[in-house]
Amino acid sequence: MTELPGLDLPTLRRYLDRAVPGLVTGDLSGEVIAGGRSNLTYVVTDGTDRWVVRRPPLGHVLATAHDMGREYRVLTALFPTGYPVPETITLATDPDVIGAPFYVMRFVEGTVHREPSSLAGLVPSLIFDLVDRLADLHAVDPDAVGLGDFGRPAGYNERQVRRWKKQLDLSRSRSVEDLDELHERLAAAPPPVRQGTIVHGDYRIDNAIADGTRIVGVLDWEMSTVGDPLSDVALLLLYTSDRTLSVPGHPSLDDMVERYATRSGRDVSDLSWYRAMAAFKLAVISEGIHYRFTQGLTVGDGFDRVGERVAPLAAQGHDFLGGTDGLRL
Repeated sequence: MTELPGLDLPTLRRYLDRAVPGLVTGDLSGEVIAGGRSNLTYVVTDGTDRWVVRRPPLGHVLATAHDMGREYRVLTALFPTGYPVPETITLATDPDVIGAPFYVMRFVEGTVHREPSSLAGLVPSLIFDLVDRLADLHAVDPDAVGLGDFGRPAGYNERQVRRWKKQLDLSRSRSVEDLDELHERLAAAPPPVRQGTIVHGDYRIDNAIADGTRIVGVLDWEMSTVGDPLSDVALLLLYTSDRTLSVPGHPSLDDMVERYATRSGRDVSDLSWYRAMAAFKLAVISEGIHYRFTQGLTVGDGFDRVGERVAPLAAQGHDFLGGTDGLRL
């Protein structure tokens, strides 16, 4: 395909010829990668090589979301360590090039498991490898890879509550009182960060590339920072229970937590607040996608029902905190 929403390929070719001379050897074609619900992701090719281009969604971009520079920086820092991330090629911060900032990275061969049925025969080994790679990420010293100033662990959980409430306020198109009440409960008792690490911020099986039972690429780093590693663990558990736990042979959530604890050496005995925060965060993300859908600013299929996830996620969050105490659900 030579015409893509949000990416003019002739313009991209001219930019790459200037920024990375000799990289592209022919006319570009490409396609939008299905499955994404936030940043737009494309695979482009000159007929010989393939690359991936990432840019923010069309319209209604929240102030602190969809930061191409953050993604590019963390990928560039992690690649030399051997951590499984794609190699970066170039970052364009000037929105005038294609209408938004974007970056280019090398294409990684493998499979992104978006459908639970595709995991048949690969679990539990692949899921345990996914957990191991998360523990390995949290073992990387931010200072050693130039990411010491990438985030502030102290007060991280308090800031996360405030940040996602702000994102919710910027995406309001309907009443979400149960979500507002969940925010109040989270804001009342955020736990202190015991040890700050690099956190991915959206870690799950369909944000990873697999080669059989090995993870060979971790993708979608737009929410990465230095913060509380238990936030990544809780979000992975939430995504797993929602999407893949029913696959025969899949490890239980308890098995996944134990695997992480053993590899990381961290105390994971109480994840209640973190799991509630994960539900709040995912609900806010879903509400933002719902808002963009109502404005006609989404690209691809499957956006029409995303808004239906918000109320159940709010209810889940309340349950993690010990019930609703009479709150309206």
